[in-house]
Amino acid sequence: MVEKKMRTLKDISIKFGRLGFIAAIIILTIASANVYANETPSAAAASAARVQDAEQMLSSLGYWITKVDGRSDDSTRQGIIAFQKVEGLKRTGVLDDKVLTALRLANRPVAKHAGAAHVEIDITRQVILLVNDEGIVTTILSTSTGNGARYFSEGRWDTAYTPRGTFKIQRQIKGIRKAALGTIYYPSYFNGGIAIHGSNSIPTTAASHGCARIPRFADKQFADMVKVGQTVYVYD
Repeated sequence: MVEKKMRTLKDISIKFGRLGFIAAIIILTIASANVYANETPSAAAASAARVQDAEQMLSSLGYWITKVDGRSDDSTRQGIIAFQKVEGLKRTGVLDDKVLTALRLANRPVAKHAGAAHVEIDITRQVILLVNDEGIVTTILSTSTGNGARYFSEGRWDTAYTPRGTFKIQRQIKGIRKAALGTIYYPSYFNGGIAIHGSNSIPTTAASHGCARIPRFADKQFADMVKVGQTVYVYD
């Protein structure tokens, strides 16, 4: 049908010259749009179904997905990255066949520590785990911790290091704090100035000055989920 229209438009352009040619282009554009419009919804629906399937599996395993709706947003990407970190896959944030296959075979991550509800920061895998009173991992978030580099701030040199060990959440700020090293969101401090906090930058590797960064879409709710006095385990 499109070929027939193109032949007709060619005849028009020959007969009527430049104006006919312009008219031909306009009509051809509309015709092409109609053809592709019939194809796009099907492809888009398939893509959305694929994303929603992945979001549902991630959420059921405990990975933080804001909404299971088939719309790939930042929580979808960060959820995929967290899953790739836990499973030892390449950290791309891309939903490919390898990720889908791994999701179908995956189990919920296992906590390293038992006991009362607590937080675990896994430095090696660069993830944060929320663990309930039964020792079950309920929530997994991608994080970025201290990168080990030297940096200069407030008149002195320091090392970007996230301390390992057992700590308690000492205090929280339910909002924004503009610190010397940048703006942070809803920080939960567990060792002096070291906190779990929201950030606009969550690389796939360690990149912070020592804090454990979490994505902005989770920072406020995360700060409500953990409490002052709660235990934080940090380990390699």
